[in-house]
Amino acid sequence: MSADQRSSSAQAALPASSATASRTGLGLGLALASAATFGSSGAFAKALLTNGWSPGAVVTARMAGAALVLLPVVVVVLRGRWRLLWRNARFAVAYGLVAVALCQFAYFNAVERLSVAVALLLEYLAPVLIVGYLWVRGARPNRLTLAGVVLAVSGLLLVLDVFGGVRLSVVGVLWGLAAAGGLVGYFLLSAHEHEESLPPLVLAWAGLVVGAVVLGVAGLVGLLPMDVSTADVAVGGVLVAWWVPVAELAIIAAAFAYAAGIGAVRLLGATLASFLMLTEVLFAVAFAWLLVGELPGLVQLAGGLLIVAGVVAVRLAEVRVSRPAALHAGAADADFAVPTPVP
Repeated sequence: MSADQRSSSAQAALPASSATASRTGLGLGLALASAATFGSSGAFAKALLTNGWSPGAVVTARMAGAALVLLPVVVVVLRGRWRLLWRNARFAVAYGLVAVALCQFAYFNAVERLSVAVALLLEYLAPVLIVGYLWVRGARPNRLTLAGVVLAVSGLLLVLDVFGGVRLSVVGVLWGLAAAGGLVGYFLLSAHEHEESLPPLVLAWAGLVVGAVVLGVAGLVGLLPMDVSTADVAVGGVLVAWWVPVAELAIIAAAFAYAAGIGAVRLLGATLASFLMLTEVLFAVAFAWLLVGELPGLVQLAGGLLIVAGVVAVRLAEVRVSRPAALHAGAADADFAVPTPVP
């Protein structure tokens, strides 16, 4: 190749390299924005819960509001493909009940009785529970996965301060573990994909609609307390109208968070995006400290770091297993699909 040809090739590569860098930068920004906005949900929900709202009312308002905000986008995405909703109706109902309604309802019940950080860390045990579920079904974990499980369980003992004598609400802990179970369902159901699967954003919207309808009906017939208050709410030491945290939960911590998370996965790939989403724990702790004055003790913070380290180890083990398998199958993208958390 002549010098002129090499120069021309280098000049042609510059725009592509610049576009890749821009794409990566946008993906990183979206992933962090998604993690931050999802992480804000606990603090704003806590402000409502301490002001007379019941967990059922908070979750229903959040899901219904987010579904309304996402509806125009869903109409555009499904243009000419509305049959997909009918063909995936049963799956959407199961997804809405387990992955959305149970997960969010259990998490906000945990937040009502525990600090935001402890509730979220309990929910983040979901990847470890998935390892146990797959192990029972015959998929023996490798050493890195087992190391991640040991780290996460050790972190859980510190978060619950088992050896420090701190008394936590047993009911709150059980709700936190129920939220982890809902998140397990979220991961497993989201991984179920076929030729006529619903697009990710449409599936999220359908789950929000199902969850809002089911909880709303349960409230109307008296099965679920739906206590609300129109009194001003204290957020970060400032009194705001009750609808401000409700709007934040629906528009920012749900609708925007879902959209940003899906955008990040498409720009970065599921593997990198899912690791960046782990920063949600850090954002949740920061929001809880700034907005509702909650900060876990040093022992619980150390336990939280161990849980996150354990989850990272489990994810790394999944990457090591999935990449060779995908390459052997001739797949162009060896990323494994890990969806965005949904607290």
